[in-house]
Amino acid sequence: KELKIILKADVQGSIEALGAALTNLSTPKCRLALLHSGVGGITENDLNLAQASDAMLIGFGVRPGPGVAKLAEQQDVEIRMYGVIYEAIDEIKKAMEGLLEPVYKETVIGHAEVKEIFHIPRVGSVAGSIVVDGKILHNAKARLIRDSVSVYKGDMGSLRRFKEDVREVIEGDECGIRIANFNDVKPGDIIESFMAEEVPATL
Repeated sequence: KELKIILKADVQGSIEALGAALTNLSTPKCRLALLHSGVGGITENDLNLAQASDAMLIGFGVRPGPGVAKLAEQQDVEIRMYGVIYEAIDEIKKAMEGLLEPVYKETVIGHAEVKEIFHIPRVGSVAGSIVVDGKILHNAKARLIRDSVSVYKGDMGSLRRFKEDVREVIEGDECGIRIANFNDVKPGDIIESFMAEEVPATL
């Protein structure tokens, strides 16, 4: 991933300090590319360059020239203005992190062992199972494990106990589990119930 920026500042010293600090934000996950920098207000030329290169315009201690802000809105060019270096660094870092794909943290809730398979017309394969540890949740994700290998990962289709739909089944209890869009379930398979929580990516 790459975040391209054009930097305009009040004095050359600000450009050097902020430019160096922003460039140092680059990591293997996301690179910051400083395409252009200069002293003075944000001009129409800066705007045209930003639009052509799909870059963000950064103003430090300066403002857009007459009509430039309105033109930026029309051309869908983002202009961010700052007066404090650490605020600029913090905001640009967040913008870079926003480009990254989210990370999913998995929390395993429980496991059920498949004992027998019931083929139900217009429904599919339902795994008659017993919960061997933790619990199985209806609103959790499901992973099918066969011979210690993850075969499939998807949504829980249904969870039933004594022909009733239930929200959860605890350790030691029997249940019928259907994994959404998956029918290749066999006796001896393990169905893992887990939650996947989206965690914002960091640089």
